[in-house]
Amino acid sequence: MAGHSKFKNIMHRKGAQDKKRSGMFSKLSREITVAAKMGLPDPDMNPRLRAAINAAKAQSMPKDNIQRSIDKAVKGDAENYEEIRYEAFGPGGVSLIVETLTDNRNRTVTNVRTAIGKNGGNLGAPGSVSHAFDRMGLISYPAKVGDAEKVFEAALEAGAEDVASSEDGHEIWTAVGDLHEVSKALEPALGEAEGAKLAWRPQTTVEVDEGDAATLFKLIDVLDDDDDVQTVWGNYEVSDAVMERLG
Repeated sequence: MAGHSKFKNIMHRKGAQDKKRSGMFSKLSREITVAAKMGLPDPDMNPRLRAAINAAKAQSMPKDNIQRSIDKAVKGDAENYEEIRYEAFGPGGVSLIVETLTDNRNRTVTNVRTAIGKNGGNLGAPGSVSHAFDRMGLISYPAKVGDAEKVFEAALEAGAEDVASSEDGHEIWTAVGDLHEVSKALEPALGEAEGAKLAWRPQTTVEVDEGDAATLFKLIDVLDDDDDVQTVWGNYEVSDAVMERLG
């Protein structure tokens, strides 16, 4: 278990992107509803629902909104969403995995393909990108819970596989089947996690220059703005110097 990995959070870029909330509540609500519909509406008995609620709380989503999302599933008022994963090649040789929840497959694939095509990339076939990523569990904590050593020790004790700590927070990686057990085991030492979800971790990363980074971030922004897109994962790495120049 590597304790002080240089691996950076590739789910979100730093700065304004992290704070962007366009459509955030609607996406969180959709995930809560789907999770409650697929299993029991009790978060203690439904790990996916528990993770979705924790993610919503981390974004300061009101309790009433969370409960309404659960009630939609219980009452059968929810739309029938399906989970579809798209794989793509972005600017600078970057690989992207786009996870969606949609009630209209044709609309979603058109929007995703258009967004990628207009911003320096192209949609790939299933499996064209995901083979270079590992499917893992990702538990997130803010930096304030403690220093890297404290988090590493807690993660080691809880049975995690890797930890990456930075000034932006802590990422604790687990085997897919261990996600919720590790998350529970961490709570006595670190408190409730900011997020716990299945994730795509790249086996290697690609350093992106300033020009490609600007195009890539525009692409990610467009995808994030789509209500059907839940998460965008990538294998890119951008240096602090480039980030500062891009603002």
